[in-house]
Amino acid sequence: MILVKLGGSVITDKGRYRTFDPETTGRLAEEIANTGQDVILVHGAGSFGHMLAKEHRLHLGITEDSQLLGASQVMSDVRELDLAVCRQMSSKGLRALPLPPASCAVMRDGALLNLDLDRFKDYLKLGMVPVTFGDVVRDEVRGLSICSGDQLMAALAREFKPSKVVFVTDVDGVFTADPTQDPKAKLIETVDQKVLDSLPRTERNVDVTGSIFAKIRYMIDMASLTGECLVLNGKVPGRLEAAIRGEHVVASKVVS
Repeated sequence: MILVKLGGSVITDKGRYRTFDPETTGRLAEEIANTGQDVILVHGAGSFGHMLAKEHRLHLGITEDSQLLGASQVMSDVRELDLAVCRQMSSKGLRALPLPPASCAVMRDGALLNLDLDRFKDYLKLGMVPVTFGDVVRDEVRGLSICSGDQLMAALAREFKPSKVVFVTDVDGVFTADPTQDPKAKLIETVDQKVLDSLPRTERNVDVTGSIFAKIRYMIDMASLTGECLVLNGKVPGRLEAAIRGEHVVASKVVS
């Protein structure tokens, strides 16, 4: 089984509110379908989640009643995105099944406390492709908090121990600096804890689901549970399919 995360930067325009990219998403769906592999798919919220979540401070929990309307709007938006993703998956022959985290997960003080993994198992046995995503979820301490796609990936990797984990983003992998800002940034082919500790910290890397460093920390933890953990560029046609098939591609390999 393959565990794939489609980052919000790949399937949406993160700079424009609620802007979905059906062409890229459809192509990635076709690449997954072409491999014939059993897959669980997680996707980011992109411009359907981060903007309003940050505006309403949902990553800090519920401290005032006015935040609840914002939470409702974010939950509605990310479901619309998930349905759009699932439609693209279905159009390419993948039997996609949306699984909103708010219906099967519980948080405690910002950490994922419980995920109903039996639902994923049951649908996999039927031959379906579970599709889940970053969402606003009930939190026993904060009232509500954000369950990120990376938290879901970590929980799914622990349970299913996939043969391969692939994080699909809009750049070639992990770089020594932000490649969109620094032309001297270099791709890091192998990423481990030592590399993570050496990366420069900047505010630019922070969103409501945590910094890029937190994301890489999740990846390093997952690397011990799978045969291979890759970060690659989904904007390049054919790269995801080649990686799933086990071919060498431009990417960063994350190791524990």
